[in-house]
Amino acid sequence: QVQLVEPGGGLVQAGGSLRLSCAASGRICSINAMGWYRQAPGKQRELVSTITSGGRSDYADSVKGRFTISRDNAKNTVYLQMNSLKPEDTAVYYCNADLQYGLEFRAYWGQGTQVTVSS
Repeated sequence: QVQLVEPGGGLVQAGGSLRLSCAASGRICSINAMGWYRQAPGKQRELVSTITSGGRSDYADSVKGRFTISRDNAKNTVYLQMNSLKPEDTAVYYCNADLQYGLEFRAYWGQGTQVTVSS
């Protein structure tokens, strides 16, 4: 069984930085895309950033230029470097991984970690 483990986020002041990580463990054949999502209170979960197995990345407009996604395939880990944080970045952040087993793809989610940005 595959698990995605996310260490805790944290509390930072506006303009500060945080680095999130998410490591997949268990029975893993191949990981395709990995990504980060976030959900603020009372809002829908939204896509923050994705990265393919080849390293191609995409970002939501709200975080472009401030966040950087990366991955270490040897460690089955995805990272999210968050700079110039704003109060509106406050949310629970979830990592996601699409794993391939033959022709079948399965999506796995981390437990979520709270990121709070104060004014």
